[in-house]
Amino acid sequence: MTRMAWKFPLFVFLALASAFIMAGTGRSPAGSNASGAGRGEYRRPTETPYPDSNPYSAAKATLGRSLFYDTRISFSQTRSCASCHPPSRSWSDGLPIAQGEGASIMKLRTPTLDDIAWLPRLGWDGKFRDIESVTFGPILAPSNVHMTEGLLIERLSTLPTYAVLFSAAFPDKQINRRNIEMALATFERSIVSGVAPFDRWVEGDEAAIDEPAKRGFALFNGRANCSQCHSGWAFTDGSFHDIGVASGEEIGRGRYFPSSVKLKYAFKTPTLRDVSRRGPYMHDGSLATLQAVVDLYNKGGIDRPSRSELIKPLGLTETEKADLIAFLGTLSDEGELAAKAPAAVVREN
Repeated sequence: MTRMAWKFPLFVFLALASAFIMAGTGRSPAGSNASGAGRGEYRRPTETPYPDSNPYSAAKATLGRSLFYDTRISFSQTRSCASCHPPSRSWSDGLPIAQGEGASIMKLRTPTLDDIAWLPRLGWDGKFRDIESVTFGPILAPSNVHMTEGLLIERLSTLPTYAVLFSAAFPDKQINRRNIEMALATFERSIVSGVAPFDRWVEGDEAAIDEPAKRGFALFNGRANCSQCHSGWAFTDGSFHDIGVASGEEIGRGRYFPSSVKLKYAFKTPTLRDVSRRGPYMHDGSLATLQAVVDLYNKGGIDRPSRSELIKPLGLTETEKADLIAFLGTLSDEGELAAKAPAAVVREN
């Protein structure tokens, strides 16, 4: 895959691209239908964005891959980044709520790493400005990896292979926090969802998805109004909405904007890529199946001031709900997920 660094913020590019598409078609995504109109906005990109501050290099990606799977990043040396983000589970963990060091229970479920290179902010509540800034959050958290920066650097510095990898990846050759952040972020930006049946249909293969899925796509872009938030090829607007499901002390984006009515209980719109493999659902893992998710949206969730104006009862029939689920099933990569595991990882004692 060709790699490049964007020369302007990604949200600006997305806004301009959306405006161009809408101007060229004269309609919103809600006007799309299963006959093929509107498919163009769902075409996969051919390049992965890397920032000027951390451009791609094969050496950084190799180092980041090794760090991602290395259990020495945890205090007990039993957990790695891949413990919560295994490729075999579409880079999530299949648990309702994430578990950390010593089976510690965290507050939210593990988000997928699929296509995170395209997200402007990370975390269910958007607290991370970029992938680099995420790295030491879980590493240092007592409920997660429960490591210290000093001990991690000390461990890595004792391994000759890491000395070689860091020297190849960075001009200063240093094993330090910033280089660890940049290496892991470089590898994680390379995690891109695979081609799915939907993608083949978008490119003109009419037999790639069946008729219920095509009807579901029309509903997705039409009466069900899903595409208002799950937009573009990655099926996310990268934003935050209260969809009427959250409650209690976890208030999402509202934590950082306490005076905003609309951001209370607002959580990140997740990608729908590989969604049929990534249950349970929602930020808290409270819905076990896609059927339960569609039922929630059909009812409109909790009616309250913070609920997004886009969320309202839909009145879908059982057949229409089944069609939506059939469409969502076409967004999963047909490849073997286990094949995404790294080819080589540092294994020195």
